[in-house]
Amino acid sequence: MSECRKLKILFLLLVALCCIPLAVSGQGTNIAYQDSQVRFTVVTDGTLRLEYAPDGQFIDDFSFVAVNRHYPAVDYKLKKDGNWIELSTSRFRMKYKKGSGQFTSRNLSITSAKGMYPFRWMPGMKQKCNLKGTYRTLDGYDGDKHIHTNELMPLEDGLLATDGWTLIDDSDNFLFDDADWTWVKPREKKGSQDWYFMAYGHDYKSALKDYTMFAGKIPLPPRYAFGYWWSRYWSYSDNELRELLRKFRMYDIPLDVLVIDMDWHYTEPGKGGWSGWTWNKRLFPNPGRLLADLKKEGVKLTLNLHPADGFAFYEEPYRAIATDIGMNPEGKDTIPWITSDKKLMEAVFRNVLHPMEKEGVDFWWLDWQQFPFDKKIDSLNNVWWINYVFFTEMERNRTTRPMLYHRWGGLGNHRYQIGFSGDAVISWKSLDFQPYFNSTASNVLYGYWSHDLGGHFEADRIDPEMFTRWMQFGAVSPVMRTHSSKSGVLNKEPWVFSPVYFNTIRNAILQRYEMAPYVYTMARKTYDEGLSVCRPLYYDYPESEEAYDYRNQYMFGDQMLIAPVTAPMKDDYSTLNVWLPAGTDWYEWHTGTMLKGGQTVIRTFAIDEYPIYIKAGSVLPFCGRVKSLAGDDHSYVVTVFPGGDGIFDLYEDNGNDKEYDRKYARTSLQSKHVGNRLEVTIGSRKGGYPGMPAERAFKVKVVGSAIPQSVTVNGKTVNYVYDGNSLSLLIDIPIADAKCEKQVLITYPEQTADLNGLPGKFRRLQKGIVALKYRDADIVLNEELGTMESTGRSIEYTPEQMDRLVADFIRNYDKLPEILKQHKLSEENVQWFLKAVHWED
Repeated sequence: MSECRKLKILFLLLVALCCIPLAVSGQGTNIAYQDSQVRFTVVTDGTLRLEYAPDGQFIDDFSFVAVNRHYPAVDYKLKKDGNWIELSTSRFRMKYKKGSGQFTSRNLSITSAKGMYPFRWMPGMKQKCNLKGTYRTLDGYDGDKHIHTNELMPLEDGLLATDGWTLIDDSDNFLFDDADWTWVKPREKKGSQDWYFMAYGHDYKSALKDYTMFAGKIPLPPRYAFGYWWSRYWSYSDNELRELLRKFRMYDIPLDVLVIDMDWHYTEPGKGGWSGWTWNKRLFPNPGRLLADLKKEGVKLTLNLHPADGFAFYEEPYRAIATDIGMNPEGKDTIPWITSDKKLMEAVFRNVLHPMEKEGVDFWWLDWQQFPFDKKIDSLNNVWWINYVFFTEMERNRTTRPMLYHRWGGLGNHRYQIGFSGDAVISWKSLDFQPYFNSTASNVLYGYWSHDLGGHFEADRIDPEMFTRWMQFGAVSPVMRTHSSKSGVLNKEPWVFSPVYFNTIRNAILQRYEMAPYVYTMARKTYDEGLSVCRPLYYDYPESEEAYDYRNQYMFGDQMLIAPVTAPMKDDYSTLNVWLPAGTDWYEWHTGTMLKGGQTVIRTFAIDEYPIYIKAGSVLPFCGRVKSLAGDDHSYVVTVFPGGDGIFDLYEDNGNDKEYDRKYARTSLQSKHVGNRLEVTIGSRKGGYPGMPAERAFKVKVVGSAIPQSVTVNGKTVNYVYDGNSLSLLIDIPIADAKCEKQVLITYPEQTADLNGLPGKFRRLQKGIVALKYRDADIVLNEELGTMESTGRSIEYTPEQMDRLVADFIRNYDKLPEILKQHKLSEENVQWFLKAVHWED
């Protein structure tokens, strides 16, 4: 056979092979196809990077959005048949005409894979139903409308759409150089295309995780960030701050973060201003001593920075910074703030911020409201870039976990954590908008908004009901922080409110701490999977119209659904339409009522009640009373909710180190019903982290529980505490090695009373009777009304009578109007009482 014939046969064989679909398991960069002008990289089975470079020079540098160029292996098929290239995965199929250059609707298309929500996309096609993302700030907004322009907030488009696909155009975005501290550099090549196409159908969760594969994860904030933050724009002094902290301790209100606004520095002309950098020694004669004492109390500290005006000659650090950047240290020229000036930034951290951090400042509150773009690099977003600079500087130079507190700068800023949402108007409209604003931000992975709870300005008083509802919402928000403008009438210290509001506000803060282990575990999920703690309902229920229509409702982690109260009460109750998704029953936590899923219900809530719904059968990690979350010595309360079996993996780590990605522990929590027995298992702790305690204290709390016949822990009979008013069972587990499994077995009578909704009825009736006595102090409670009020306590004292006591209560409650009339109350008082306990519920 001639050499020419051999070559011809080999050529034909290669052509034939090119026409056969190939299954490829890509490693590293996952480049599926590349020629002289185009390159296709499979990021995940749902995300494709498409590049067109006229000169064939493709971009491998990181961009502001894409900070990862190496991806896990992906199964895809590549087919080069004739004039077309076909690239397919389990979620999409791409077709591109070979050698046709720049991507257009004539040479490129992507369609959904079989079994997904169908779509067909071509370049130039616009999304029809983007689910939106977030916005830089709530400054000046009353709800979603600006108070001066009356314009709607221009929420940015997010990563998700009901269309089932999203295109991210990264072609003109800034890049990072390859320096030790990577710095911004503009793209030099023009006319190129650098796209990321995301195919997800209605699997929104997979889309968000896919995004993290090239855009980076959401860093886990320190554990203390999930506690309560106190902040107020106020000219505090050393004495006032100490007195403030003393009152928090006196009223037994936990506190983790103390925020000091701009008055920590001089603010008057000639000594400071918005951009002051020198401690006000009139108010803080010894800042180092104050910060050291705050540390002893376990409180973390942040100071407000308005850096835009730079450094005036009279500021203490002026000479050192001027010297470092080559300016005359004895001059009087202001050092301008230019965030892209690396030499200046290094000087600022070295001479100003690092020394203050050593004294005790834990992180920085940046407040940039000035010129939007950098003065040296055209179109460089100042908010985006200053977030990057501060966060990565902490990441590089601190042993503790970096955290930043600033405004949203755009895609990619999810890597820099806590958002300061700015100065919202004090109004019910603002409160009504924030639940949607919170959850929708998760569509760009900006899941840690921190609001001025209670609003910031535009009010001449604090409405205690509105503030209380705002605080209840804050307890089930990413970050719980109060703040207000500098006004003597806008004081939000909990103890300045009347008892009913004070107690409810305090209980909201305590509830936040009670839920902390659950919230922290969900925050770890945010890091692992890109799912924010607060997220829209359509992540879990994408085919239900209600998941989109009830936009104020949101999931708080995996097991809780929140339906916030955002309007004033009528007759002392708030009435809501609540959509409860199908697939599970839902336990209304504050009333003890189990409700069927798959329906919309009308529910009412007193000021001390809030619409938190727990998936039936959930077993959740809560904690006992703590002063702060900074320590690791708290006990866990494994809380079992009625309605089924449950499982949960409790997450733990050091709380403030940078090694949490690989040094952490998990403990499996399980509950299972077998006949008349409830089995609760606290598994052996797996993994480890620096400073992990060898032993851990646990309790088991069963919500909506009858009185058991017996309780054993690891086979040994133990005592328990039963609360008759809340109808809950509390079991102490002897402290033991956390590596050892603990088994709790609770045996109930074969037949038990129906307890559904009783805790709420008990509480409302008790409150109503107390209030009734203030309307008619001479009233003598008859047998029915008196025993109804004390039913919970009677259950505790005579547990063997529980079924009878419950039956009597239900029977008497059903005929409550008749019982009230037997007291010869006025018709006005009868009707008042029925409304007070919301009897029609």
